[in-house]
Amino acid sequence: MQVPQSLRTWFIVHGVVDLAAAIPLLVAPDHALRAIGWTSVDPAASRLVGAALLAIGTQSLRVRNAGVEVYRPLLGLKVIWSLAAAAGLFAAIGAGAPPATWAFLSIFIAFAGVWTHHAIRFRQLDRVESLEDGDPEPEPPPSE
Repeated sequence: MQVPQSLRTWFIVHGVVDLAAAIPLLVAPDHALRAIGWTSVDPAASRLVGAALLAIGTQSLRVRNAGVEVYRPLLGLKVIWSLAAAAGLFAAIGAGAPPATWAFLSIFIAFAGVWTHHAIRFRQLDRVESLEDGDPEPEPPPSE
């Protein structure tokens, strides 16, 4: 199975977006977040989010030319990360987070849609390959 070019492109886009958000959170979280409306900034938590974004974004760029065996587990990570982040941001909005939180929520929802689409597509391609090989019931991929 080949990795779709669209997924490779999305990994690059995601890497760039993550790094663009990570660097300010790691270097100057108070300044970065106050500039977009946060009034109360926890620098430790902000830097922790920056570190997560840096790790995921850097790995996305590093593996952009890898095979499906590398993409599949990272795609699972991205589905979980984006959905969990969206849920957390939604809860934060309910607790009175600043308006900029809506923008971040929208970004995470958009990425969740991209990653979920591709995860479903991988499963569909697995089924097609299994049927072509004559297997009536395909085995689930090892990363699931």
